[in-house]
Amino acid sequence: MYWVAKVIVNIVDSFLESHVRDNPTVVNLDGAKDGRDYARRTARAAAEEAAVAPPETVWLAKQTQAVTAERLRKGVQPVVIPSASELATAKERVQYKDGLFHFAIAGVSGSGKSSLINAFRGLRNGDLGAAPTGVIETTSQIDRYPDPNPRLPFVWYDIPGAGTFAQSDWQYFNSQGLFVFDCIIVLFDNRFTLTDISILTNCRRFQIPTYIVRSKADVHIRNVVADMGYDSDNDDGTRHAQAYNSACEHYIAETRATVQKNLKEAGLPDQRVYVVSHKTMVSTVKDRVLSPKTIHELELVRDLLEEACARRCVPRSDAAEADGGQSLGPVLSPRVY
Repeated sequence: MYWVAKVIVNIVDSFLESHVRDNPTVVNLDGAKDGRDYARRTARAAAEEAAVAPPETVWLAKQTQAVTAERLRKGVQPVVIPSASELATAKERVQYKDGLFHFAIAGVSGSGKSSLINAFRGLRNGDLGAAPTGVIETTSQIDRYPDPNPRLPFVWYDIPGAGTFAQSDWQYFNSQGLFVFDCIIVLFDNRFTLTDISILTNCRRFQIPTYIVRSKADVHIRNVVADMGYDSDNDDGTRHAQAYNSACEHYIAETRATVQKNLKEAGLPDQRVYVVSHKTMVSTVKDRVLSPKTIHELELVRDLLEEACARRCVPRSDAAEADGGQSLGPVLSPRVY
């Protein structure tokens, strides 16, 4: 029965050879030195058990072998726990600072992360200090953007998009060190992908709050209006508003249903989806104006601020007492890992 465990050892070893090379974050379990050592210990124990196993157990081992091989072939990432040194390195790389709240916007390439970062900071694309945007992926490394409002102790991070040659889907969460952030916004445009599911799954393991956001609502709703047969040449002045409202409702319902289905299939709990446009978000944050086309922009900003304060803020009265009455804004307590 030893051959069953031997095959599993070969599969895992082959996978770990590339995994350890490409991803510095390795399994830190059961006293193992690294991921390869952990896999070998596990395989050795499996071989010893297989040597005295009854026939039904051998059959189960064969089934497990097939499932393991298929999962590795598809690039399904194992549970990876960073060591203390890896955690410290990741925090240093993103300039993580106690007393600040660190928001990361992550997702596949081209989902509009940079534009939304700018909008959250009250900047339009192209403004001084704005994150660069473009048709192709413009972010090749994690970029850090402090909030321009000095009263808000927030830092926004633009994470390189997954699904490119530089960022494979299954390595995304660990290679980017997303486990150090205080909150992660999972942003998608056209499709809710396996990469998004992977981010949410890992955030759940690390107890990091997440927000699912669909971007470019204005573009998508405009397309839905056209698909519904609206013709501006035959509009008497009232049909466009009706068509837009109907298309907006359809788009929101379709988005929620799609995400709900994917979350259920992945074994994840249902959660809210925010539908936003970065142009409307800028008006909300910078101009303090609610556009007639506002969907979930204001609610998203409100919920993010409440999340930050609920998790990390020291009550203002306590903060003022601690610093002799000099506190002017919210103070954030350190995150406990």
